[in-house]
Amino acid sequence: MNNLISQVPVPQNETVLNYAPDSTETRELKKQLTTLSAIETEIPIVINGRSIKTEKTESITAPHRHALKLGHYHKAGPNEVKAAINGALNVAKDWAAMPYSSRAAIFLKAADLLATKYRPTVNAATMLGQSKTCYQAEIDSACELIDFLRFNVHFQEQMYSMQPESGPGMWNRMEYRPLEGFVFAVTPFNFTAIAGNLPTSAALLGNVVVWKPASTAVYSGHFLMKLFEEAGLPPGVIQFLPGSGATIGDICIKDKNLAGVHFTGSTGVFQNMWKTIGDNIHSYRSYPRIVGETGGKDFIFAHPSADIDGLVTAIVRGAFEYQGQKCSAASRAYIPKSIWKEVKEKLVAEVKSITVGDVSDFKNFMGAVIDKKSFENIRGYIDGVEKSDEAEIIVGGKCQDEVGYFIEPTVIETKNPGYRTMCEEIFGPIITIFAYDDNKYEETLRLCDETSPYALTGCIWSQDRKAIDLALTVLTQSAGNFYINNKPTGAVVGQQPFGGARGSGTNDKAGSLLNLLRWVSVRTVSETFAPPKNYRYPFMT
Repeated sequence: MNNLISQVPVPQNETVLNYAPDSTETRELKKQLTTLSAIETEIPIVINGRSIKTEKTESITAPHRHALKLGHYHKAGPNEVKAAINGALNVAKDWAAMPYSSRAAIFLKAADLLATKYRPTVNAATMLGQSKTCYQAEIDSACELIDFLRFNVHFQEQMYSMQPESGPGMWNRMEYRPLEGFVFAVTPFNFTAIAGNLPTSAALLGNVVVWKPASTAVYSGHFLMKLFEEAGLPPGVIQFLPGSGATIGDICIKDKNLAGVHFTGSTGVFQNMWKTIGDNIHSYRSYPRIVGETGGKDFIFAHPSADIDGLVTAIVRGAFEYQGQKCSAASRAYIPKSIWKEVKEKLVAEVKSITVGDVSDFKNFMGAVIDKKSFENIRGYIDGVEKSDEAEIIVGGKCQDEVGYFIEPTVIETKNPGYRTMCEEIFGPIITIFAYDDNKYEETLRLCDETSPYALTGCIWSQDRKAIDLALTVLTQSAGNFYINNKPTGAVVGQQPFGGARGSGTNDKAGSLLNLLRWVSVRTVSETFAPPKNYRYPFMT
């Protein structure tokens, strides 16, 4: 037995490749895009390391090119879900007993494989299946997931080293046990990194996981599962279950061995999950841990002293990168009237220059929204503005779904700060601007705080320190991630732990030690070396 006390490598954030024309990374990625586009991939369910195929399948097409069929996936039914749960529970004891350094080594190897061999494949799969540009795929499916894998190992070591004091003649220690049962990981379409992090962060700490990927991101999830297997993940530790959320979720949530839910997705789905857990609370072996990151109505707030060019860039990138399909995407902005004319002129010019189209063409800044349902929902908001006398579209607004689900980057101006596009989550390339009176700065800050049920991200743009401090105070509960003179998107693992409260989730901060604490159940062990031999105390003499 090797009794060394190991130290994992100190993590560094993965360098983002820039995909300049004719660079090595560009040639490799384009080659992989061509390869994957030329084949139709059959994606099985993975239970206990075995590929399972069912009679029910669903086709996968590229959102930006309806004619490009990427493959099809097999859908899990009740029998597969139950088999996955039982299989995970059967390997739980052995996985928990594995030395933490060995578990860490598996995920560190996964990070290195993703940084090298798998990088073009996972990035290409994310581009084709989720319509991300090469750069958006790079910062997500490569860099952020690599960072999650490496930093989580580092956080694990830090957490295990958190130990209590010991009095004379005794040794106190804490054991960070995995949860008793299985963790149900439900992942979204918009970030491949989240799809990789939710199951692996829990698994790293000795938990077994049933993973239900978003139906619109099964394609990239398939390649992640292959990555984990090649890194040495034992069969059954993470079960890969594509399929109906209702079918898979209902069985997993009601199972008595449910130990936790690691979720990113819509607020409504998460709230229904929580309610179901509450309704079944008497039947579980332990109280399930519930961790969720859900919706957002993220804001940009400008003070009259704001750097206008920086502000305009923040609006464009914050609202329109990845078609506004980020939980953190800016979708409402408050601009003082004294600078609005200049901001508007520059913003409209910048938005008009944005190219939208097939992500395989690296000149495009935006691709397509994820599917028809999303397209119709976003178009409904645009149609509503065109019929309203409270708001107007100042640039963009065109929608085309003949070739792919394309929606122009759209800026709405409203004179009503309570207009629906200022309040409701849209999850598309739309931002609404409200120009406020300069002398109502604090009043409008309070309006911003009260407008939305969400509290995920937001930012303040100002060169006036008192104005910044006031914004920090008034907007204390308005955003779990708050940025000063930057866009409200782009949190980096280890630098800006991510998560929000109110309707945006449980704020358990992915990308930090705080999230990992949710996936352990601590046992305190106190060992006495010289126990007393007499029950009598000195005061009794």
